Amino acid sequence: MESETSQGSFFSRDFVLSLAGYFFLYMSISLFYIYPLFFKGLPVRQGRVGMIMGITSITAIAVRPFFGTLIDRRGGKKISLLGLGLMAASIPLFHLVHDAGLLPLALRALTGVGWGISMTATIAVCSDLAPVQKMAQSIGIVGAAGLVANAFGPLLGEELINRWGFGALFNVSLGFLLLSLGCMAAARETIRCADERPARGAGLLKVVTLGPLVLMGMMTISHGAVRSSVLYFIALFGKSIGLPRVGPFFLVFSGAAIMTRLWIGDISDRIGRKQVIFPAALIIAFNLLVISQVRSFPLFLLSGFIAGFGQGLIFPALSTYIIDSLGLVNKGLALSYYLSLFDVGMALGAPLFGWVSDLGGYRTMYIAAGTFIFAASVLFQLKAPVPRAPAPS
Repeated sequence: MESETSQGSFFSRDFVLSLAGYFFLYMSISLFYIYPLFFKGLPVRQGRVGMIMGITSITAIAVRPFFGTLIDRRGGKKISLLGLGLMAASIPLFHLVHDAGLLPLALRALTGVGWGISMTATIAVCSDLAPVQKMAQSIGIVGAAGLVANAFGPLLGEELINRWGFGALFNVSLGFLLLSLGCMAAARETIRCADERPARGAGLLKVVTLGPLVLMGMMTISHGAVRSSVLYFIALFGKSIGLPRVGPFFLVFSGAAIMTRLWIGDISDRIGRKQVIFPAALIIAFNLLVISQVRSFPLFLLSGFIAGFGQGLIFPALSTYIIDSLGLVNKGLALSYYLSLFDVGMALGAPLFGWVSDLGGYRTMYIAAGTFIFAASVLFQLKAPVPRAPAPS
C-alpha cells in the first residue's frame, strides 16, 4: 500500500489495528506476571521459579538483533505474525505443566522467542504507519498501550485464577493472542521501496561508528538499570518504612507515563531528541534522590508521578534517537538494539542495586541509582552526536 505518512495521517485504520494488535499481545504476556503463583505450594526453590520466569527475557534479548534486520528487509507484518504464531502454539501447552521441571522452562523460553520477535516487529509496523515527523509520538502511544496492558493484565490474571484457576488464565492469554493475530493480519503495512531497505549484511558497525554506538548503548543500559531499582525494589522499600500500601505507586506511575506520552509525546519530534533525553534523565535522577528521602505516603505517591513523567519522556525520545542515528531503513535493527539493551540494563541493574541495598540500605541504593544515571546522561549529552532528523515523506 502507499505510505500514509505522505498524507500526514496518524490514527488511520491500519495504525489503530496495529496498535490494537500490540495491546492484545501485551495483555497476553502481562497475564503471566502472576504465573509464579502456579508454583506456590510445590516443592520448588524460588531460584528455580526465577529462572523459569527470567528465561523469557533472556531468549527475547537473544533473538531481537537477528530478527531486527529481517524486519527491515522483509517488513514487520510477516515477522510479527511469525512471533505471534510461536506464542499461540506454546500457550496451550502450559495446561500440561504440573511441576517446575523442564517443560515450563522450555515453554517460557519459546514464549520469549515469540515475544521478542512480535514486540519489536509490531512496534516497527505501528511507527511505519505514522508520519515520519511524528515518529517519537507514535512510539510513545504504542508504549502507552503497553502500559495500560501492564497495569490491567495482572489484575485480570489474578481474578481469573481466583475464580477458575490457571487453566482460565492460559485460555484467556491465548484468546488475546488470537485477537492480536487477527488485528495484525487485517492491518496493511507500509511497503518500502527497494532503496528504502537495508543492504544484505548490514550490521550496527556498518551504519554507525563505534563511539556513538557505545554511547547509545550506555545510555540505554543505564536507563534500564535504574528502572529496575524502581520496578523491583520500590514495594520492598515502601514496606520497610511502614507505608500502608505500595500498589498506588504503580498506578500513579503508569498514569503519569501514559498522560505524558499522550500529551507531549511528540516533544522530541518538535525540539530534538537530545533536548528531551537529557532533561528527562535529570528528572529521573532527581526523583531517585527524592525516593531516597521518602518518609510519608503523599511524597511516596508524588515520587511515583515524577518517575512516570520521566519515563514517559525518555522512552520515545531515546528510542527514536537511536532510529535517527541508524537511519529509517534500519528501524527494526534500531528498535531491537534499544529494546535488547534496555532489558540487559534491567537484568544487570536488579542484582547490582540489590547488592548496594544489602550494603547500605534502600536509601543508599536510590542515591547510587540517581548518581549513576546522572553521570551517564552528562556523558551522553557531552559526547553523543546529534543525528540528522529524518525528512518527511
